[in-house]
Amino acid sequence: MSECAISRPGLGSVGLVAGTILGLLIAISPGARAGEATVAVAANFVESLETLQKMFGEETGHELLVVPGSTGKLYAQIVNGAPFDILLSADQERPEKLAEENQGEPESVFTYAIGRLTLWSPEPGVVAEDGAKTLREGDFLHLAIANPELAPYGLAAQQTLQKLGLWEELQGRIVRGENIAQTFQMVESGNAELGFVALSYVASERNRNPGSRWDVPGELHEPIRQDAVLLQRGAKNEAARAFLAFLKTPEAREVIERFGYAVDRVS
Repeated sequence: MSECAISRPGLGSVGLVAGTILGLLIAISPGARAGEATVAVAANFVESLETLQKMFGEETGHELLVVPGSTGKLYAQIVNGAPFDILLSADQERPEKLAEENQGEPESVFTYAIGRLTLWSPEPGVVAEDGAKTLREGDFLHLAIANPELAPYGLAAQQTLQKLGLWEELQGRIVRGENIAQTFQMVESGNAELGFVALSYVASERNRNPGSRWDVPGELHEPIRQDAVLLQRGAKNEAARAFLAFLKTPEAREVIERFGYAVDRVS
């Protein structure tokens, strides 16, 4: 046994150095640093996040567990102890409230995307180039919007109709979805001839019926600023912090814009 433990002169020190270097390489490799973070995300941003999730994983080795839902419901789950590390909200209100309630890190809050509203029909020619004209002519039975009390996109739709002077006039034709995902489905299925939906849904490669649309001018509603917040549970989670930093990179912002959002040029 003792003879097997004896190496040639000099090889022991070389092996020790090599082992030390190998250990350092392993220690600094992405795999060794790899962690896991749970991200609660607003329904409208799920498809974008799927692409970002893959990019982030390839770059860092970290993994994300994604929990989609309406912002209101995700907020309620967080307040009741859901084990999330990050919230990617569809509004600014909930991240701010979570920070005020000591459920989130105040300094971590930032706008990761600015939603864009569009009036859409899966049928070509239904929505004119001037969507306001389409709404005023009223050649439809149902106009879908998300619930303004629950969904930021619904509130933007209400504000748009109010600016156009059509909110009261169209009340009898408006049907409401619980969130923007449900609202899109109402229009896609034909249960409503047209509706105000997130541009990200219409621009998606998964949408097989681009149909006709009118992208609502920004001056007709308040900006749909979607904020992120690092939750208390994720305060010491390296993967969670790394992902929020990744969202601010030019590469991530390019993806977000490609999916139909606007982004702030300076955080």
